[in-house]
Amino acid sequence: MDTKNAATPDTGTVTETDTETDTDTDTDTDTKAVATADVVDVDDDRHLDTADTDADEAHRGDDSAAERSVIGAGAAAVVGAGLGVASLTGTWVSRVVAERQMLIGQIETAQSATPAQQISALYGDAWHMTALVNGAFAVLALLVGLFVLARPAFGAPGRTQPVWVRSFAWGAVALGALGLLIAGLMYSDVLVSLPKPGS
Repeated sequence: MDTKNAATPDTGTVTETDTETDTDTDTDTDTKAVATADVVDVDDDRHLDTADTDADEAHRGDDSAAERSVIGAGAAAVVGAGLGVASLTGTWVSRVVAERQMLIGQIETAQSATPAQQISALYGDAWHMTALVNGAFAVLALLVGLFVLARPAFGAPGRTQPVWVRSFAWGAVALGALGLLIAGLMYSDVLVSLPKPGS
């Protein structure tokens, strides 16, 4: 038998060193993949937290703006109702204006004026000035009430005023309209006419 020509067969056996090398490579690959996934998860969490924070800040901003709008509308409605009451009961301003007009009538009226002229100059003009001032308060009440009622149409769509704000606004409109009517009747001497002197 010739041993020189005999070839060593290739059994395809995997050595222990090759196995360990492949295992280490797979382990490194898995570790890198896990680390990458963790980084992606952290970035996603940060993005979600940032989005939630922005959404919360925007929501708080909307609530604050809505609260300021309600406070302003409520204050305007209350002021309008107060102006309506003042137009019916009279104010210090109307009293001062009436007294000033009466003083002017006393100065400008001559002693030779007829009784009708004296009554008109001393009292009629003063009453008319009172009616004008009260009518001005009524107009202001009416305008403020209408503005509060129409305000939501120019604001955020779908947003309505609270019930108490609308109640005060409607009260301002009603009192203003009534005060304006009474002031007009008084100024034209329909509601309260001037007294006539005897013959």
